[in-house]
Amino acid sequence: MKKIGFLSFGHWTPSPQSQTRTGADALLQSIELAVAAEELGADGAYFRVHHFARQLGSPFPLLAACGARTKKIEIGTAVIDMRYENPMYMAEDAGAADLIAGGRLQLGISRGSPEQVVDGWRHFGFAPPEGMTDADMARRHTEVFLEVLKGEGFARPSPNPMFPNPPGLLRLEPYAPGLRDRIWWGAGSNATAVWGAKLGMNLQSSTLKMVESDRPFHVQQAEQIRAFRAAWKEAGHMREPRASVSRSIFALMDDRDRMYFGRGNENRDQIGFLGDNTKAIFGRSYAAEPDVLVRQLKDDEAIAEADTLLLTVPNQLGVDYNAHVIEAILKHVAPGLGWR
Repeated sequence: MKKIGFLSFGHWTPSPQSQTRTGADALLQSIELAVAAEELGADGAYFRVHHFARQLGSPFPLLAACGARTKKIEIGTAVIDMRYENPMYMAEDAGAADLIAGGRLQLGISRGSPEQVVDGWRHFGFAPPEGMTDADMARRHTEVFLEVLKGEGFARPSPNPMFPNPPGLLRLEPYAPGLRDRIWWGAGSNATAVWGAKLGMNLQSSTLKMVESDRPFHVQQAEQIRAFRAAWKEAGHMREPRASVSRSIFALMDDRDRMYFGRGNENRDQIGFLGDNTKAIFGRSYAAEPDVLVRQLKDDEAIAEADTLLLTVPNQLGVDYNAHVIEAILKHVAPGLGWR
């Protein structure tokens, strides 16, 4: 059985056509969609994090709220840009959100993506040391974050503390047992997937990756997952890793679906360039009647390789419609593929 969740970017715009016209709309509807997805039997509610944009930004209040309103569904990110993060403070926020959720947090993190402003992380007080790139800084923040999540003491206690301390060096609190194993690395290339595997992080692979061959996107992504798993095995980690892929998949069930997604304009891979002129391949979208989707998705090698599928949802169309999108996949597509 494959785990199936949704991934929301949390867009909002004052446009009359949008169901999310304010930041409050985007946040509150994200919580409601997590509740609805759990009721439908989905496995995960994931949120993208973008700064300086009309999208979901600071993730931990949202994750904690979703955790408090739900009981079973995994709650996560895909992904947090580590260039912006203080790893110590992040460990406290993540620990608190995970405890509120009862150990259901699944945190996707990465070195970041093209952003809305120039060097936005500098406005957050971060700058790479001399000789280090912003990507190096993100990876360094990640290493510190992972180390702190082990829950081992590292800080020397005051000889005159305000409150009694346990014996030995102190760790950050609150500590969330098991969270270290629920960190995912968002990898855009085979090399970064291997790097994440060596550090014992699960793999999140998006709807785009760096061009590393002339093969279709889903084949390149499947190769990335296999490289990740090989590196994991070589590193000698004891647990089984997880790997997720994101897809835009819409079952055309009624006239609304056909109006929104029935034109078939994005049914092929696209080649483009990211901000630093890096050549990237963008995976196709799927929109068809359920029986057609079953036939098409059987040929997607990356979905077959992954244990988790994140369905990107059009959050500006509102909670009810997005719940319909998720339900259509769970009930009318997933069973035909053996996912349910």
